[in-house]
Amino acid sequence: MGLHKLDTRARQRHCWFLAAAIALACVSFEAAGWRDVLAYDRSAIGSGQVWRLLTGHFVHLGWTHLVLNLAGLALVVWLVGPVFTLLHWAWVALISVTAIDAGLWGFNPGLDWYVGLSGVLHGLLAAGLLPRLLRRDRESIVLAAFVLAKLAWEQFSGPLPGSESTSGGAVIVDAHLYGVIGGLVAGALLRHREAQSASI
Repeated sequence: MGLHKLDTRARQRHCWFLAAAIALACVSFEAAGWRDVLAYDRSAIGSGQVWRLLTGHFVHLGWTHLVLNLAGLALVVWLVGPVFTLLHWAWVALISVTAIDAGLWGFNPGLDWYVGLSGVLHGLLAAGLLPRLLRRDRESIVLAAFVLAKLAWEQFSGPLPGSESTSGGAVIVDAHLYGVIGGLVAGALLRHREAQSASI
């Protein structure tokens, strides 16, 4: 029992370290005013600036948008941080970013510009909830229902009331959907790998 608790604490601590690194990068980019050179920009990506597929998720519309996203990051770490190891969380983040980029590029051809961490946050939360949902954890079921309701609202009615005025610009709700899809895929792959390792 003690070892399990220690392992949980260590995972939570490592997850906070990762969150702090992400926050530091986001704050540094905002302070340096690098949004225009790092944002997801379809024409720039098409001309070879492929780094924007990654960096676009770590720049924001402004300080208010950044603070909101970092608060969301802290909430995700608090809710599901101990679920995975640091390496696994990095994997989930990478798959979520890839899913968002692929979704925006393939299914939103009219979207020329995008910034923000919220899509990735949706992916991290979805992946973190998946193992607990499989164990039928009641709190996770309630939270997952809330996430699904939010996604449904966004797909059929647009951004949540007040979200655009608060963040300071348009909310690209499809990024949230693609992030959740990526997070679920990453979580399922990790679950499958864990099951295979246990059977050996």
